Amino acid sequence: MSTKLTAASTKLTAASTKLTALSAMLRAESLHHHVATGEGPLTLLNNISLQLARGESLAITGASGSGKSTLLGLLAGLDRPSEGRIWLAGEEITAMDEEQRAALRSRCVGFVFQTFQLLPGLTARENVMLPSELRGERSAAKRAGEFLARVGLEHRLHHYPRQLSGGEQQRVAIARAFASFSGDDGILFADEPTGSLDAGNGEKVIELLFKLNAESNTTLVLVTHEQRLAERCGAHLRMAAGEIKAGEADSGSLSEVSI
Repeated sequence: MSTKLTAASTKLTAASTKLTALSAMLRAESLHHHVATGEGPLTLLNNISLQLARGESLAITGASGSGKSTLLGLLAGLDRPSEGRIWLAGEEITAMDEEQRAALRSRCVGFVFQTFQLLPGLTARENVMLPSELRGERSAAKRAGEFLARVGLEHRLHHYPRQLSGGEQQRVAIARAFASFSGDDGILFADEPTGSLDAGNGEKVIELLFKLNAESNTTLVLVTHEQRLAERCGAHLRMAAGEIKAGEADSGSLSEVSI
């Protein structure tokens, strides 16, 4: 009888974990990440667990080398952790191969980088169109125009990146990120989105980022050194040496943080 009860309890726990993962937009469980060096394995992340609901926002901060960008890359499915599991939009990306992860990213993941990552040979509209075009969407040009208008660049559709200021290039990158979602389940990963901008343009980009995030009801995960940007998010993780700093997780909308 005891064995049957134990088995039933195990099944119930597994079912509960699956349900929780499916109901969250982003869930990470016991993440560890190591890389090989000439002096032996180097630990980049140590036992990170978190869960973020749909439509919420999370800031990850920490000094250079704290592991925050490594964590962002793992959560976005750009790399695989050495140990642990990650669910994105209800699907376990750590159980997928690279082709499957790429397909999921193309549907529901957008990226904004510090260095903009625009293709120099494409116009602003063509850069924004690219993710939708790769999915074969016929409305890619119209959608790109709409999002460029939403970031105030309807007069820059045919300009190339070299003809745009840094602030304008980042606005194109933001338009591309939001235009890349093919459904309602969108999550935006931003790595130092204001890092290459002056204070004035940085503030404009912050306002725009959160405005579009609220209008689109997307989930936002960003890495930043800027306290004012982190304070705009519903939850805040502070990292050091690959770990969440003890007592330094402001849960806000973050439904689970494990130290």
